[in-house]
Amino acid sequence: MIVDCVLMRLAEDRFWSVQADGDVYSWARAHGTDMDVEITDPHVFVSQVQGPNALKLLEAMSDEGLPAGFSYYGLASVRFGGQEFIVSRTGFTNELGWEFYTEAHHDVEALWALMQQRGEPLGLDMAPVDAFNTRRIEAGILNAGSDFDRFTTPYDVGLGRFVDENKGAFIGSTALKSARKGRRLFRFRCLASAVSISGAVENDGRRIGKVTAEAVSPLLGHSLGYVLIDAPEHAAGDVIWIGCRDGSLHPAELVEPPFYDQAAEIPMGKLVDFPERP
Repeated sequence: MIVDCVLMRLAEDRFWSVQADGDVYSWARAHGTDMDVEITDPHVFVSQVQGPNALKLLEAMSDEGLPAGFSYYGLASVRFGGQEFIVSRTGFTNELGWEFYTEAHHDVEALWALMQQRGEPLGLDMAPVDAFNTRRIEAGILNAGSDFDRFTTPYDVGLGRFVDENKGAFIGSTALKSARKGRRLFRFRCLASAVSISGAVENDGRRIGKVTAEAVSPLLGHSLGYVLIDAPEHAAGDVIWIGCRDGSLHPAELVEPPFYDQAAEIPMGKLVDFPERP
């Protein structure tokens, strides 16, 4: 796997591929040589507004109010202070939210001033992507380059349901037909201590994998994260031993995602109150 992305259709024959870190641009150009397609880098920057008041801020900022039919994973063109922007109902937190895309011609200082002015009554605050790490782990979102990379397949990380081996030839189809179908990436909960990134994962005194992501959940009150097991021989409910920041190993349970909001009501705006601890 190279990277995850959101493919946005801006017109009948124009798309943006919005991605995390990873060189999809060169990959796409290499595979598009025999196709009637032009692949370019639009030099667009993406930022996000996430949380229960996200759509209220969008309505307050937009010159015309909320865009019509702006549903989950929707796409719209809106005007903020006379400037036109592309926005999408997406994000890295699994919260109610939207992302906006700035291009070279935009006056970003004017946009930020408008956002601060309209966002202050709604409690808007600025945060780096790292601050979203806990929430994305709670929700079951994977991070490119750590939770999966070019050495893992969709089967390894629990995404095998998205692979259709019977649809004919596609890039990677031969490799996937011979790949192991078992799952190797699991989420864990550890009640004893804060877990170390890249910490050892052991079972019966034998190292079996590594930690790819970790966080301490303020809502759940314990450590959680992802572990990548070397071989597909474990399942949710298994107890493993995991390296923690106190220098010792502690027991952790492999669990199924997500930790709460199984019906995904939060990102769809159906649940806006702070969730109760499970």
